[in-house]
Amino acid sequence: MIRAYKFLLRPTARQTAALVEMLRDHCSLYNGALQERRDAYRHTSKTSIKYGDQSAQLKEIRAFDPERQGRWSFSSQQATLRRLDKAFQAFFRRVKVGQTPGYPRFKGIGHFDTVTFPKDGDGCRWDSTPHERQTRVRLQGVGHIRVHQHRAVRGRVKTISIKREDNRWYVLLSCDDVPAEPLPATGAMVGIDMGVTHFLTTSDGEHVANPRFLEAAADELAEAQRHLATFPKRTRQRTKRHRAAARKVAKLHGRIRRQRNDFHHKTARALVTDHDVIAHERLNAAGMTKSPAPKPRPEQPGDFLPNGAAAKAGLNRSILDAGWAQFLGTLANKAESAGRLVVPVDARNTSRTCPECGHVAKENRVTQARFQCTACTFAANADHVGATNVLNRAGLALCAAA
Repeated sequence: MIRAYKFLLRPTARQTAALVEMLRDHCSLYNGALQERRDAYRHTSKTSIKYGDQSAQLKEIRAFDPERQGRWSFSSQQATLRRLDKAFQAFFRRVKVGQTPGYPRFKGIGHFDTVTFPKDGDGCRWDSTPHERQTRVRLQGVGHIRVHQHRAVRGRVKTISIKREDNRWYVLLSCDDVPAEPLPATGAMVGIDMGVTHFLTTSDGEHVANPRFLEAAADELAEAQRHLATFPKRTRQRTKRHRAAARKVAKLHGRIRRQRNDFHHKTARALVTDHDVIAHERLNAAGMTKSPAPKPRPEQPGDFLPNGAAAKAGLNRSILDAGWAQFLGTLANKAESAGRLVVPVDARNTSRTCPECGHVAKENRVTQARFQCTACTFAANADHVGATNVLNRAGLALCAAA
């Protein structure tokens, strides 16, 4: 089993400056490689440059610029070029299937925040001072950095990444051959229905409240964003006050992100601890949060009919604030580690099907919170009905698989 670990770094002032320079030089390498690909394709020959061509140039680049590009790990620079190559592969894949392409963009130093070392021992070393109680990670060109290791690392460390979030630095470990930690069997099964009013409702009738972290911080965040908007968007040199305003907005977003992540982990752990099988709807969060298509007015070219975009924007914001996709991913990971089974089922008509008689009708959903069957008059909470139907479908799927 593969597992990722994330630990806070505690670099010195000199190490922090070196980490910033490392990000700057990798960002410069990324942008330079992107510019080379653009120029080659714009040439009359329409030359296509691949990862292998650019990786072969690294030796000359490092020899030409030993004080910057030559300082850092050769393997980490190859990983940065692979990152650009993956961006182009995704671009061509979207073009092929007819989606919005999204051509790879140049990255500013503020948006380039991760450097990856593909192999432990090649330009980096986890637990580089095993003879000391303090855990450290060694990076080429930076040195031995203290790590706040709050839990044990299991398995074999494969890749190491250094990431900057706001003014904090983290080390991310990708470990292979991690042993599973199965929990004792409970014999319980549960279905969950994701929502906005309640974050989730179980087939047992339990509601988990939606914390709405973004909404709780909306006033403070709006004030910080209004202050940031008073500064010019494009400028060669930010003032001290401009940098402080940008840091304030980033700090608030980081706090919301950490609160949401902590809530997801605790909720998923509670479900995994108490149940052997967990069924949920197979949701397409990206499709559910798409903006409605504009409706042109036939008699007036250039004018548009109302399409409910404002109301849909509020719903999209609530769905994204809940973070359904992130939660379901966390739930699947925890279930795999604990030896539990997660069963995604088709979400269609789960809130319109009567669990008593099986009657399916749009009219069964009287309101957002109330369900009443038009055939047998069965009445219950709509989210509870949805969770019950999810559990029933999961049972049928498990019987069919058996």
